[in-house]
Amino acid sequence: MKIFIFVFSIIYVAFTLPVYGLEKGKWSFVKTDEYCYIGSLAVETDLSPEKNRGDNYLLVYKNIGSPDTVVQIEAGYDYKIGKDIIVEIDKGSYNFYTTEDVPSAAWTDEDSKVIFAMKKGLELIIIGESSRGTVTNDKYTLKGFTASYNKLTEDC
Repeated sequence: MKIFIFVFSIIYVAFTLPVYGLEKGKWSFVKTDEYCYIGSLAVETDLSPEKNRGDNYLLVYKNIGSPDTVVQIEAGYDYKIGKDIIVEIDKGSYNFYTTEDVPSAAWTDEDSKVIFAMKKGLELIIIGESSRGTVTNDKYTLKGFTASYNKLTEDC
């Protein structure tokens, strides 16, 4: 039952999270009555400007009062189902996945390992493939991540 509630909370946040205040190359902290998150926009992408793409960003969020933090990627397009989304942090690599219910978002089962690497790292690259077969590489800076993450864990 506890797992169901946690999974439901994640899906709820994924669909209802109003993402505002995010900037390119900066980590922003946002707190509401129910949850908090830190997030950033990519500093660089290799997707051609002629391609249509929605909002894309990287978040770490948690429900208020919960010890669990979750890393979420929003692609701005639907990922190819069954294909891993690769997150490279400096020299490490982590697998993320998407679901049929929310194909534009990706998660990992290794949130704590990814967050640890993000705190130590300088750069994060997301390599994903769209449902149409287009591969994208989105680059994020991790400068300022640790300070924002500490604020997330202290204030939420």
